Amino acid sequence: MIPDRERLRLNQTLDTALNQAYLTGKRIFLSGGALGFDTLAAEAVLRLREKQASIKLILVLPCLDQSKRWSLRDQATYQHMLSRADQTIYTSREYFDGCMQKRNRFLVDHASCCICYLRSCRGGTWNTVSYADDQGLSIRNLAQELR
Repeated sequence: MIPDRERLRLNQTLDTALNQAYLTGKRIFLSGGALGFDTLAAEAVLRLREKQASIKLILVLPCLDQSKRWSLRDQATYQHMLSRADQTIYTSREYFDGCMQKRNRFLVDHASCCICYLRSCRGGTWNTVSYADDQGLSIRNLAQELR
């Protein structure tokens, strides 16, 4: 979870990181569509796309009903994000133990770099960033930049 006091600075840092990625030739951005950083990142890509029409947002989602247990507010944000994405890929039709990891592997396997918000050396984000590092992706951890 992203502390409220950090959210504004994180959005600014994210905008800068995405703009820098754009300036190095990145045009396609992937997001896992989860609550928190994934959603902030997707929204930042959409802001950048308003200035740079060549930008594409691809949502890589673990299952068709990822948001079914989310609050109504979060579901509305999610649906709005889905409606604005250039493409949506589902790595599984239905939820199963491991579907999030399958999505995370797909993200790494189809990326050339990783912009993340990693505050702890445990959990799904840590596993994904470790896998990205093992695959040789350059990693930019915005949580470290905000310290």
